[in-house]
Formats: sequence, structure tokens, C-alpha cells
Amino acid sequence: MQRLYDFLRRHPTGVDSFWAVVLFGFSMLWVVVQAGVGAEPKAVAAVIVLLLSLSVALRRRHPEKMLLLVAGLGVVQLLTSVRPNPANFAMLALIYTVAARGGPRWATQLALIGGLAAAPLAQLRWPASEESAGGQFFLTVVLALPFALAWVLGDSVRTRRAYFAQLEERATRLEKEREAQAKVAVAAERARIARELHDVVAHNVSVMVVQADGAAYVLDTAPEQARQALETISGTGRQALAEMRRLLGVLRTGDVKESGEYVPQPDVQQIEDLVEQVRSAGLTVDFKVEGTPRSLPSGVELTAYRIVQEALTNSRKHGGPDVGASVRLVYFDDGLGLLVEDDGRGAGHDLYVDGGADGRGHGLIGMRERVGMVGGTLDAGPRPGGGFRISALLPLKPAH
Repeated sequence: MQRLYDFLRRHPTGVDSFWAVVLFGFSMLWVVVQAGVGAEPKAVAAVIVLLLSLSVALRRRHPEKMLLLVAGLGVVQLLTSVRPNPANFAMLALIYTVAARGGPRWATQLALIGGLAAAPLAQLRWPASEESAGGQFFLTVVLALPFALAWVLGDSVRTRRAYFAQLEERATRLEKEREAQAKVAVAAERARIARELHDVVAHNVSVMVVQADGAAYVLDTAPEQARQALETISGTGRQALAEMRRLLGVLRTGDVKESGEYVPQPDVQQIEDLVEQVRSAGLTVDFKVEGTPRSLPSGVELTAYRIVQEALTNSRKHGGPDVGASVRLVYFDDGLGLLVEDDGRGAGHDLYVDGGADGRGHGLIGMRERVGMVGGTLDAGPRPGGGFRISALLPLKPAH
């Protein structure tokens, strides 16, 4: 049955032609057996029946033209002696088709007005003499009702089709929006991973380079210090690999997971370990915590850790020899304050923002993006008297 239904939907003109032939056959029987009609009226009736049947066959190809043809044939019937016959069902079919297609406004109005006027005009042209005035009025209403119902049914079908089309369009639009949101989410995740990798690589590789240089310098004169430097390089490298494995793990799709658990994201509690690591690399750092430490949102803790990490990395890279730094964590009632300063020669503000000798310069950009994601504020720039200062305020509640 489904195949038959699909076949009929693919060939609407063929279906209409079949019903047109059926209608023509029944109408010609009416023409042949109609008593009291002469040869000339029968010939006219046959032509009218043929054209009405043809309008049914072409109703979906040319609905407006076929409507005009049916209206014209109705007028011809009024002017001649051809009474209403089975072929006049074509009027109902055309009224329904025009209303359902939702074509030009004049066509739908003509279909409604012509359908409602057909029955009264027929009663005036061929009145039923045996009926009283009330009976003729009732008969006129009954005959006009199918035309009105045909128009209402067609209009309701048009409205339903438009509603379904709107639902399909909305579903398609929502699907496209979901795809766009998914792409945006992927891009945001990649940007986040890029920031994480920048912080991890910039900090840990910087520590490893400093330690390697120191180990090479004291290798012959102080083997014990060189051994400690190599241990620091080894530990820092393992930490960098663990963090990069955690970050790149989210990019694996379908690969077999490596054994072991991913390292959790750094938090505020690990800032002290970070400071110790930087101290072991040769940078003097003064670390203080003010206020009452407490649990913070994970996004705030990760942002605080990365800001301190990036700031100390920049101090070590651009502060010059014998640079010293200080880190302050201040717990407020509604936020966390960060202040990282160094007293080195520092570098120009443009180096941090626009890129410097290393061709990167994404440090402050990444900081501002991180702080912006948690709804905080960041102030960074050279200190009076030399050095560089980074100050950040991270709220405990995300910005609306």
C-alpha cells in the first residue's frame, strides 16, 4: 500500500486524469438519457461536459486557468438549456484546489464567491415550481453548502501545509544552529586547550632551560648542584608531560585510552608548589596569603594558578639577572585578589601584548581571556621604578 501511495503522489496528473475520465463517462450517460433535450442542446451539453472533465484533469497543473474555465462554463450553462449535471462536480474540485494551493488572492475570492453564487443562480434559472418559497430557500442553502465546505476544507489544508512547512523550516534552522553551536563549542575548547598548552609549555620549558644552563655551568665545579638541577629538569618534564597528556586527552576520539588517570587541573593550593618550583630554578619569590583560605569555584582556581604561572614565567624570561618577585593572594568576601610583581628591568608593555623577541607575546592576551571568562578584572603594566606588575580580581560568582 505504501508503494501505491507513493506512486500516486508522484503522478498527481495521472490520478486527476483517471477521475476526469470517470466523471466524463457518468456525465455523458446523463447527456444521452436526458429526456426532453434536442440534438443541439445535447451537442452543447457534450462540449460543456468534455471541458468540465478536462478542467479536473488539469486542476493541479493550471488551477487559476481551470477556475476561469469552469466559471465561464457555468455562465454558458445559465445562458443555454444545459441543466446542472454530474460534470458540475468539477466546480467543487476546482474550488477546493484553488483554496488549498493558496494562489493569488483574486483566485481564492473568485472560488468562494462563485461557489456560493452557483446554487442561487441555478435556482433562479431552473426554479422548482412545486416547492414553496421557503422550500426553495432551504434547497438553495443545501445546494450551496457543499461549495462552502469545499472552500473551507481547501483553506484548512493550505493552513496545515503552511504550518508543517514552518515546523520543518524551524527544525532545519534549529539543526543548523545546533551545528553552529557545536562548532563554536569546539573552537572554544580548542582555544582553551591552546591557552593551557601555552601556559604549561612556557612555564615548564622555561624552568627546564634555566636548570639545564645552570647544570652545564656547574657540571665540573659542583657536581651535586648539577645533579639537583637535572632532577629538577626531570621532575618538571614529567609534570609538563602529565599536564599535556591531560589536555590532549580530550582531543582523542576513538583511540585507546592510556593507562593511568589524567592529572587534575591545578588549583590555588598548588600555587605554593609552583612558587617552590620557581625558587628552585633560581628566581627569588616572596609568597604570602592574606585572608581566610577557602574552597573556590574550579574556574577561579585554575585562572588564579595560570595567572601566577604566566606572571612568574615572564619575570624569569624578561626580568633580567638577579630579579626578585612577589606573589600575594588575598581572600575577600566576594572574590580572590592576585598581585604578582617583580623588580627586574622588565620589558615594555608592547612585548607582552604584541609579541617580542620570541615571536609569541600571548601571555597577557591569555590572562585577559581567562579573567574575562570568570567575570574578573586584570591590570598589567610596568611598575614605577622598574619591574612589572600584574593585578587581578576574580569574583566568586560568574558575571551575568
